[in-house]
Formats: sequence, C-alpha cells, structure tokens
Amino acid sequence: MALVKLHTEFFRNLSPAEPVSFSPSFNFLYGANGSGKTSVLEAIGYLGLGRSFRVSRHQAVVQHGQQRFTVFGGLDHGLDKPRDNLAEGTLAHRLGISRDVVQKETTLRVDGESVRSLSSLAMHLPVSVIDPGVFDIVAGGPGKRRQFLDWAVFHVEPSFASSWQQCQRVTSQRNQTLRNGRLDESMMRIWDTQYVALSERISDARKTAFDQFKRAFDNLVHEVDVSWTDGLKLEFYPGWDTSQSLADVLVRHREQEARMGHTLYGPNRADIRIKYQGRPVAETFSRGQQKTLVILMKIAQSMVLNDLGKQVSFLVDDINAELDESHRTMLARKLQQLRCQVFITAIEHPDPEILWQNNQIPDYRMFHVEHGKLKEE
Repeated sequence: MALVKLHTEFFRNLSPAEPVSFSPSFNFLYGANGSGKTSVLEAIGYLGLGRSFRVSRHQAVVQHGQQRFTVFGGLDHGLDKPRDNLAEGTLAHRLGISRDVVQKETTLRVDGESVRSLSSLAMHLPVSVIDPGVFDIVAGGPGKRRQFLDWAVFHVEPSFASSWQQCQRVTSQRNQTLRNGRLDESMMRIWDTQYVALSERISDARKTAFDQFKRAFDNLVHEVDVSWTDGLKLEFYPGWDTSQSLADVLVRHREQEARMGHTLYGPNRADIRIKYQGRPVAETFSRGQQKTLVILMKIAQSMVLNDLGKQVSFLVDDINAELDESHRTMLARKLQQLRCQVFITAIEHPDPEILWQNNQIPDYRMFHVEHGKLKEE
C-alpha cells in the first residue's frame, strides 16, 4: 500500500487546502525552516503510527485556537500492482484520525467505518521514520530498541498488538499487588500465571521477528563497505535469563520486586543488545558509525516486510542535515530497490540526479512547501 492522498484540518501550520496527491514511489518536499515540511511527515505518521513521532502530546499538533485536528489519507495498491489496471481515482483504503484535545476523544475511521483500535488503522500503512531522534535506537535506552522491534512484530504478527495490550493490563494489576504493602501471595500467583502466559507469547513473536530481521541485516551488511561489521553482534534479550523459566524467576525475585514496587522481569524489559567487540556500540561507535548502523537496521526491517509483500512508507526528515552524500545515496538506492514509498524533506531544492548519480532515477514528485502549503513542481 502507498499513501497517494493526504488532507488535513487544523494540523500544525498546514493549510486546509485540497487533498495533496503523492507518488507511490519518491516524494521530495523542500522549503525554509518552519514552512511545514516536517508537519506533512508528522501528519502521515499519524496515519501509520497513530501518534506523532516528534512530540508525546496531541495538544502540540492542533492549530492555535482550535480544539480538534483531522488527518485523512487515501491508499492505493502502491508499486506492487499495475496502476493501469485500476480505475482513475480508485483507492484501496481510506484512513482517518481525528483528535478532540478538549474532550480528549479520538475518532478512527477505515473505509468510512469507525474502528476502536489504533492497530486497525496503522496496519494498512507501515511507516518508518528517519529523523534526528531515530539514532536513539543505538544511543538510547532499551525502550527505543523495543519500540523499533515491536514495529516489525506488529506488521509481521497480527495478534501481537492485542497480546501486548493484555500484558500491559496484567502488568499494571501485578504492580498494584506488589505495592500493597503486605504481599498477597495467592493473588500474586494468579497474576503470575496470566503474566507468564502472555509474556511467553509476546517473546516468541518478538524472537521470530528478530530472527527475520537479523537474517536480512546480515545479508545487507555484506553488501556495504564498512570496516566494523565483523566485530558487530546483535542479540535479542527477552527480559529475563532464559536458562530459567519466567515463572521461577518471578518467584525467586519476589522480595526484590516487592521492594521496588513493580515488575522487573519479562517483556517490559526486553532489548536488542548491540555490541562491537563485546562492548555496547553506544560506547564504541562514533556518531557517524551509529547513523550508518541505524540506517542499515531500518533498511533491514523494510526488507522483512518487503518479503511479506508489504510496501513500507519511509519518512526521511531533513536528509541533508542528518546524512552525508554517501549515506543519502545508499539509502535512496536501497529504498528504490525495495520499492518503498519515500517522503524526503530538505531546505534546499533536492537534485535527484545527484542523489542517484549515474543510476536510473525513479518516478518522483517534487513539492515546494511555503506557509503550510504544498505546491507541486
């Protein structure tokens, strides 16, 4: 699937003009700082992620003086089906998200019908973001790497979202019991039974997705010219020492968890451990090496989904500031090979001939963004 139509109302500084039409291949958006380029990517991100990739509060994206924003997107079958066989203007799916920041109510719609879960919306549009914050996947804490892995798990295993939500609810109840002062062991055994079952289901799904990602990553790094791949090691850590069952780990560490007042072992502590010559890459890699690693990890994820017949939409924000010319070229070529849909922002007018050098330039659309308005060139 590819996003070919976008319409917003009261979102950031974007003008509520006629819906914008995008290419299912590459789209370039350029303009001065504050013109609205990143806001366009953020709006697209809402359709594929159900949230902003820039801020945690919905209130930050609604226009001043308004209480509700709306984002509407139209999807077609992307690059995997001949467009000549589709009737003019035919859309495969219509997605919509609206948030009333005063009433704190979110409305989700797919093909004109209301849906209750964000997963019902996001499943149709796999969105992968490359922006300044994405490099925390390497340099940041385990939560960033869990988020990175769970994005792939969600699109590989449809039941994952429901299992993870159930596990979070059980974890909350378990934590409440741990904080009650006098520990109720009979109640803890009830929560442990549910928690262990859900944890094993989640960890199995994560391990399957990680193994697929790792195979794609290993294949990819053999194609690129970097000196550090031989000493690099990526491992999935489920959140507890698997030489013991999770049930035994919980019982053995009951007093420790009671002192801390929350669950210390399980999928909420999962991580992708990334080391070079036995040490964390955050301590050993330069900023440039970390950027290269994250880009390769993102491409490997899209390779997994590509093998499953899913087209990924990449949102690449401020490409010239974050990536040097060699990295920009590598990323563009790989995403073209994988038939991804790509949105790239830049301050200066992009030159596709430089980006692809002597290679075939894909179909693309070029937009100048000014005062929240997109004008196609």
